[in-house]
Parts: sequence; C-alpha cells; structure tokens
Amino acid sequence: MNNPFIFPNTNRIYANSKKRKIAEDILERYTGSPLSHFRKQIILTNFDYYLDRFDKLCGDERCKGSAMSVVHSKSVDVSIVDFSIGSPTAALIIEVLSTVDPKAVLLLGMCGGLHRTLKVGDFFVPTAAIRDEGASRHFMPAQVPALPTFKIQKFVSQIIVEKGLDYRTGVVHTTDYRFWEFDDRFKAQLYEERALGIDMETATLFVGGFAAKVPIGALLLVSDLPLQRNGIKTKKSASAVFRKYTDLHLEIGIKAMSEIAERGEHIRHYKW
Repeated sequence: MNNPFIFPNTNRIYANSKKRKIAEDILERYTGSPLSHFRKQIILTNFDYYLDRFDKLCGDERCKGSAMSVVHSKSVDVSIVDFSIGSPTAALIIEVLSTVDPKAVLLLGMCGGLHRTLKVGDFFVPTAAIRDEGASRHFMPAQVPALPTFKIQKFVSQIIVEKGLDYRTGVVHTTDYRFWEFDDRFKAQLYEERALGIDMETATLFVGGFAAKVPIGALLLVSDLPLQRNGIKTKKSASAVFRKYTDLHLEIGIKAMSEIAERGEHIRHYKW
C-alpha cells in the first residue's frame, strides 16, 4: 500500500505536469495577463472597486480576461486579482496561482460580523475557518482544518498595530449558503459555533492553498452585521463601506505584501 507521505498524489498540481499546463492556460486566459507579469506577492479581492483603487494608488498594468481582472505594480512588487465571489472561484484561483509560484497570497475580503461586540469597519484576522462549503472537500479530507499561513497573518497583524489600530482574531465560518440569514436553524448553529464572522471564500482558500503549496493569509473587513436588526448588507450600505474603508484595507495589505517581498525569509513553515 502506498504511503501518501512518500508517494505524491497525482491530483496535486505540483505533481501533475499536464494539469499544471492547463492551469497556466486558465490563469492567463481568465485574467488576460501573461504569467511572467505576476509579482510573487499577490492580493486577492472580490471587488472591482479594490482593483480601481489599487490601480490609482500604485498600478502599472491592468489586464482583463474572460472571467477575472488583475493589476500589477512593480513599485510595490504586488499583483491584485479580482476573482469574483464564492468558494468555487476561490478554489480555482488559488490552484491556478500556484503556477506562478507566489511567495505569499493575501485575501482582502469582507465578512459578516457575528459577535455582538463587532461593528462595521472592524478588522478581523482569522486564525481558522469552518469548512461549510463544498469546494475544499476536493482538496483535503473533511477532518483537515482550514488554517492560514501563520507568518502572513503575523505580518498583517503587526502592521495594523503599528498604525495604532485594533483587530480581532478568531474563527470565520465559510459557507456556500447565500440566504442563510432567513434560516433560523442555521443561525442557531452559528451561535453554537462561536464563530466571529461569516464569508464565502476563506476556508476554501486556506485549504486549497495548503494543498497546492501556496502560502495564504487573510485580512477580513466587517462589512455588515447580519444577525442584528437591519444589519444585512444593502447596496447603499455596501457603497458606504467601500468609500470609507477600502483605502485603509488596501494600504495594510500592500504594506504586508511589500514587506514580505523585501525580506528573504521563508514564509511556508515546512516542505512536503
């Protein structure tokens, strides 16, 4: 019987040259960018507004493909990709990004705040994610926890502190159930879990990154408070959050990725 710790899993992108070649084609086709233009530090976002602001702040080249968009910046040595929304696209982007061998990837995402002490605009550095979505099961067995790369989270948290800001740590619940706010049984489950936030991508990125050997972290912004009265995000409230918090969110992410670029230290803890 083969020992999985000795014999590589041929489903893994790093052990399957045919899969890697197809993934390279997908990344170039979906983003519209040559692979050689990607920086080794990559920010992921769900929002075109983040791309717009990044482009204005430090962008050198903007590309739009068949499904995603990317902006590259030589000055800060960072690329940012808008991969859209949801766990399936999160699974896709983290795996195909492995073909450009990134040193570090950071999700600048938004989440619903679940704890009563949270407020809109709070920063949340997740220490783990609950895998309540289907995509991550294709990468790792259900018993494998969804964890970020610790060093990336450390860089992010240090920068927040240096700016004199506060942040929260804890578990984020990742789900592919969009209208859960109207399901009382689901909400009761969230109370039992003691998760601080809820989103649709973080667990998938953590598990997919682990499987594909991509160092991945996340800095989430609390964009709404769905368990509170009138707390569900609307078009109006979302616009207000973008205007008020996007630049600061980006500033922290860019600085974290730029500092990682400047340092020669290894980000992943071990090789396997």
